[in-house]
Amino acid sequence: MGTMGEFKSASQLAAPGIFRQRRMRIWCWTISGLLLLVGLKAVFPDWRFIPDLPGDQLPASFLLLFLSAHLCEYVDSSLGMGYGTTLTPILLLVGYEPLQVVPCILLSELVTGLSAGVMHQRDGNVDFVKDRHARNTAILLSGLSLAGAIGAVVLSVNVSKALLNSIIAAIILSAGLAILASVRRRFRYRPGFILLLGAVAAFNKGVSGGGYGPLTTSGQVVSGLSPKQAVAITSLAESFTCLVGLTGYLLVQGALDPSLALPLTLGGVLSVPMSTWTVRRVSERAMKMGVGCATLLLGMFLLARTL
Repeated sequence: MGTMGEFKSASQLAAPGIFRQRRMRIWCWTISGLLLLVGLKAVFPDWRFIPDLPGDQLPASFLLLFLSAHLCEYVDSSLGMGYGTTLTPILLLVGYEPLQVVPCILLSELVTGLSAGVMHQRDGNVDFVKDRHARNTAILLSGLSLAGAIGAVVLSVNVSKALLNSIIAAIILSAGLAILASVRRRFRYRPGFILLLGAVAAFNKGVSGGGYGPLTTSGQVVSGLSPKQAVAITSLAESFTCLVGLTGYLLVQGALDPSLALPLTLGGVLSVPMSTWTVRRVSERAMKMGVGCATLLLGMFLLARTL
C-alpha cells in the first residue's frame, strides 16, 4: 500500500514536467510547420493545396511580421512590458498607417494576454483562484482600464502631451530605480499604490496606445507582489484594456486589416508557451533585476524622446 502511494505521488509530481515537455514539442512542431507552409507558398505560389495569404501579402512580409510579433510578445509575456511599445513604432517606420497598426496590435494583445494569463496560472507563476492579492489586483487593474480610457478622452484635450509624457517617464524611471535598489527586499502589499499607478497606466494607454506594461508591472513589484505574479497579472489585465480599445476602434473603423492582424496574432500567441515557461524557470531575483532594468531603460527612452 505504501509502495502504491509512493508510486502515485511520484506520478503526480512528474505530470507537470511531462505536460511541459509535450507542450514544447507541440510548440516546435507548430512553428516549424507554419514556417514550412509559408516557405512553400513563396517557392510554389500557384499550388492550390497551400492556403492563400490575406490580400496580396507576400510570404516574406507575412514571415517578418510573424517573427517580429513573436519576439516582441516573448519579451512582453516574460517581463510584462514591451510588445506595443516596441512593435508599434517599428510598423509605423516601415510604412503602415496608425489606423492599420493600433487595432491589430490591440487584437493581438487581447488574444495573447488572455492566453498568457491562462498559461501563467497553469505553470504556477500565479494563482488567481487561491491568491486573494493576485486576484484582487487583476480585477482592480482591469476595472481601471475602462476608467482610464474614458479619462483619456476627457482630459487629453486639456493636458499637454509633452508634459504628460515627461511625468509618466519620471514615474517609470522612479519605479525602475526602486525595484533595482530593493532586489533583495520584499515590499508589503499596498493596494493603494497599485490603484494610483494602474489609473495612470490606463490613462496613458488611452492617450498614447502604449506604456501600460512598464507602469503596471513595476508598480505591482513596488507594491509588494512578486515579479512573476506581476508579469502574469499585467498580461491578463492588459487584455481587458485592449478589449475596450479594440471595441472602440471597431465601432468607428468597422474592420481590421487581415494582412496585418493574422501574422501579429499568430506570432504573439505562439510565443506564449515559451515565455511562461521562461518565467517559471527564472529565479525571482533575476526576474526582479530584469523587470527593473527594462523599466529603467524604457523610462529613459521615453524621457529622451520627450525632451
